[in-house]
Amino acid sequence: MIKLFQPSLYCSAVCFLLLACTGGPETPPAPETIPVTRVISIDTNLHTDYVAEIAAVQNVEIRAQVSGYLEKIFADEGQYVREGQLLFKINEAGYREELNRTKAIYRIAASEARSAEIELTNVTQLFWKNVVSSTELEIAKNKFASANAKVEEALANEEAAEHKLSYTQIRAPFNGFINRIPFKIGSLIDEGSLLTSISENNHVFAYFDVSEKEYLAYAENSLKDSTGSKKVDLILADGKMHEQSGRIETIEGEIDGSTGNIAFRARFPNPDKILKHGASGKVRMTKRLINVLAIPQKATFEIQDKLYVYVVNKDNKLEIRNVTASHRLSHLFIISKGLKDKDMIVYEGIQNVGDGSVINPRFIAMKEILKELASK
Repeated sequence: MIKLFQPSLYCSAVCFLLLACTGGPETPPAPETIPVTRVISIDTNLHTDYVAEIAAVQNVEIRAQVSGYLEKIFADEGQYVREGQLLFKINEAGYREELNRTKAIYRIAASEARSAEIELTNVTQLFWKNVVSSTELEIAKNKFASANAKVEEALANEEAAEHKLSYTQIRAPFNGFINRIPFKIGSLIDEGSLLTSISENNHVFAYFDVSEKEYLAYAENSLKDSTGSKKVDLILADGKMHEQSGRIETIEGEIDGSTGNIAFRARFPNPDKILKHGASGKVRMTKRLINVLAIPQKATFEIQDKLYVYVVNKDNKLEIRNVTASHRLSHLFIISKGLKDKDMIVYEGIQNVGDGSVINPRFIAMKEILKELASK
């Protein structure tokens, strides 16, 4: 008996053989496990440092008001002196002689004035008796007036000589530290010569420049917190923080047209006299940020100078999103636009995913991330 060929059985056999060779239909790969976290709202402080010049509250030059030889020096460089303390003495011999001469001239003038007064009294009596004319009376009055003028001139010269003599002794105008003394004993001093300078360092000023934009932000913040916004700290040249906090006292009246900056002045207590006039440092201004959104910097990436993150939706699908960072902190960005509180974002592995990718999220609490970042 002849059996006919059946095509359907042949096709079934071929398909069975092919499936046996390929191992069956392909299974799609499982989504990659990616660490994710949630955007959180935090309170934090924003620090901004400005290069500052430190100046003593009082710093004045001490100059000679008379010329002569420097006879004595009563203070040393760097010494702390009290108000009124004698610092320098210029040879006074010539000025004392001048004072004695003016005193003698004053005595002569005073004697001549008394004689003129007596003469005027006599002439006046004779005039009323019609013995002398009115012309002689007028002459006597003029002599008396002239004699009195000479007395006043002599007295003024005597006082000027006394002042010059007093200028040979130079005293401290206030409590403070003596700075460099360029002249030594025996040096010839001219009037106006710089003998030294003195600094009062119980408090110091710190001058620093702020941009116009930052100034406007400070002014706005001052309206909300007039006390806290004025508080500042001082970082010294060695990087250490000055123990005493300071306070912004004043702001200049105009913005520098060439730099676009405006100068601030802060005052710092200096009880240990550590800060010196002419020193340098950095003034740190602190701004309190309340209820702001924060994300790790490593969760972001840039494309053409714009900042992006991957947001995870409810189906675990990634969406690329542009965000705006208002401030950069250590390891964190403060986000002002593009995200909401509790948004889920990719924390690590952004280089392994793309827009539209489906992932297997492995959640890491932001609290744990912040703890890890703080330890670095």
